[in-house]
Amino acid sequence: MANLPEKEKLVRNFNRCANWEEKYLYIIELGAKLPESSESLHQPENVISGCQSQVWIRMTPQADGTIAFEGDSDAAIVKGLIAVVFSLYQNLTAADIVALDVRHWFAELALTQHLTPSRSQGLEAMIRSIRHNAQNLL
Repeated sequence: MANLPEKEKLVRNFNRCANWEEKYLYIIELGAKLPESSESLHQPENVISGCQSQVWIRMTPQADGTIAFEGDSDAAIVKGLIAVVFSLYQNLTAADIVALDVRHWFAELALTQHLTPSRSQGLEAMIRSIRHNAQNLL
């Protein structure tokens, strides 16, 4: 995920967008930066329930204690939202993931008020799943 921006750069890039159409295009662009997912990702154990689109996320502990993420969706905007979430959680340990309040970052991005209710619910489902999985890794 080296090609995803760090949290602060994500906020700066988001704030440079002139309007919400540009922000949506940026979110889709971020989704395109996610590495190509392997077929093994598209398994039932990686499905995030509560999302209108199909979403798969896998978390793998690394030797340095951080968590690596792999994710995919069948919808471009949702894939971009996965990339936004991964940008917020990249290079963190399981304990850091559990402790991080991503809602602060979503407020910085003014993200949730511009998503449809079903996308907002899906975003919440992704976050709940990631935090739950991180808690289980502790």
